[in-house]
Amino acid sequence: MENGTYFYLMLFENIGYIRYAFFSLGIILYCAIIFFNAFIILAIFLERTLHQPMYILISCLSFNSVFGTAAFFPRLLTDLLSDTHIMSREACILQAFVIYSYASNENTILMLMAFDRYVAICKPLQYNSIITPRILSVLIAMSWIYPMLCVGITGILNARLTMCGNKLWKVYCHNWEIVKLSCSNSIIINVFGFFIVTTTLIMPLSFILYSYVKILIICTKSSVEFRRKAFQTCIPHMVILLNFSIAIFCEVTLSRFVTSDLPIGLSIILSLEFLVVPPILNPVVYGLNFPEIRKKIICIIKASK
Repeated sequence: MENGTYFYLMLFENIGYIRYAFFSLGIILYCAIIFFNAFIILAIFLERTLHQPMYILISCLSFNSVFGTAAFFPRLLTDLLSDTHIMSREACILQAFVIYSYASNENTILMLMAFDRYVAICKPLQYNSIITPRILSVLIAMSWIYPMLCVGITGILNARLTMCGNKLWKVYCHNWEIVKLSCSNSIIINVFGFFIVTTTLIMPLSFILYSYVKILIICTKSSVEFRRKAFQTCIPHMVILLNFSIAIFCEVTLSRFVTSDLPIGLSIILSLEFLVVPPILNPVVYGLNFPEIRKKIICIIKASK
């Protein structure tokens, strides 16, 4: 194959028999992600009392986790057992599209969850008129379509680049690593990439912070019982947000600035956090902290015996 028509994933080179330990860990993690998130989606789908905006958005988060990890784990597990680690350029760009769509979707869904809590706590009397089923459907559609459209355009721009190398020092296809292998002028991709980061990361995070600051201000002026109920629904969201924000920060920082200054093992672990930890943490946090979801999951488990 000609240089530029395929990519070679270098981090799988000469890993020896430890690959079997990584494979075992990987398949356990992937099964846990599918299992936990499927329970959340099923519980919310089957229980009519959970057909509310907050729970629907939680199910969207779980669906997005399944969507994103489907592009990573099957390929990772295959590469761990394979002696050749070559991926076609088309497959590589497709994998990058799904993984970065997942990351962008996660952030926009978290923004909608913050908006839902903001309206519920700061404007409770107007909640049903603001968060209608129609408006919620439009917001969810936009939270998926816009990031995927932006990431898709990036994929098209990447596909048009002329490659001068084919060695990727990642365990998955990474947009920035692909761009660095190009001998073409990549200024358009860099500018567009900054636009995507601004609109799918910085702006949503700014709105999320604004929402929670307003919620905190309202809570300080309210009764103890009101604060307790507000924190009961907001704290899980904030835990998920904090974890995902740290994971994305590690990924962006490592890929752009300090990868070469860290041990390769630590670099891999930190760069994979956004693909591994949130998909497991999200359903665990929501399953444990929301009694309605927890009760339905227990009913499903009992019914399956």
